[in-house]
Amino acid sequence: MHHRSLGRSGIAVPSIVFGGNVFGWTLDKAASHRILDRLVEVGLNAIDTADMYSTWVPGNQGGESEAIIGEWMAARGNRGKVKVFTKVGMKMGSGDEGLSREWILKEADASLKRLKTDVIDLYQAHRDDPNTPMEETLGAFAELIKAGKVRAIGASNYTAPRLKAALDTSAKLGLPRYETLQPHYNLMEREGFEAELGPLCASEGLGVINYYALASGFLSGKYRSAADFGKSARGGGMAKYLTPRGHAVLGALDVIAAEVSATPAQVALAWLLAKPVISAPIASATTDAQVDDLVKAASLALPPDAVAQLDAASA
Repeated sequence: MHHRSLGRSGIAVPSIVFGGNVFGWTLDKAASHRILDRLVEVGLNAIDTADMYSTWVPGNQGGESEAIIGEWMAARGNRGKVKVFTKVGMKMGSGDEGLSREWILKEADASLKRLKTDVIDLYQAHRDDPNTPMEETLGAFAELIKAGKVRAIGASNYTAPRLKAALDTSAKLGLPRYETLQPHYNLMEREGFEAELGPLCASEGLGVINYYALASGFLSGKYRSAADFGKSARGGGMAKYLTPRGHAVLGALDVIAAEVSATPAQVALAWLLAKPVISAPIASATTDAQVDDLVKAASLALPPDAVAQLDAASA
């Protein structure tokens, strides 16, 4: 499995980072452990989760995904083989949220306990908190790094101006800086990232691990009409993509997939990997076949004309 550096973080990851939001949601503990075993077996050993996964499931409070990953690592004794990324800042079942020093330090310890580890490889601000001074947030992250509880920090869901302000604050005060960005970016969601965030990450040397790399499964090609919405828990959200542009993107994926003997999902991920600013897209899987899709995508190099074709279809 080829590895890529995450900006200046000192962390190297496979070409695909696995999204752990499925653990405790569409996969129960036993099924999650089976998929995690498979991921390590094939070399996809970077797992991204968050403290609030999966508060949207009735009865959950947050921490379910982290706990499943932690129990699995403890049972297998394989913490050294896995890169663990998690996030803080979004609302937990308790109602707590934000990026205050008090909450970051408290919740980092809670995440470490759930993950059954003494260090988080990449700890990310899940979203911007305009109500907390940046120097307070970054200072809290600095405390965690100094204590050896966190290796590097990243941001998620920041606007370009706020990300630039955070980077400037780190430089001015000599605090650790965000080394990665986790934005929403895929063939169907391009404009927000490409206009400002992408160029900023490139100029500042940030690693980019974009989420919803397959547009919640739309780019796999399994949702082509309203009749397909019942195929998964995410199906209801596909209506926004079933537009002339969405059908054009699926058509281009079908054509290129046939040309390179791949699946539409593999091609959609390979398109992201062809973008120099992208370090490693985040994608999930709930079956061995889908994991195999991710493995094949990680090594699929699209010819330039195929990338251009997808650029045009998704413009």
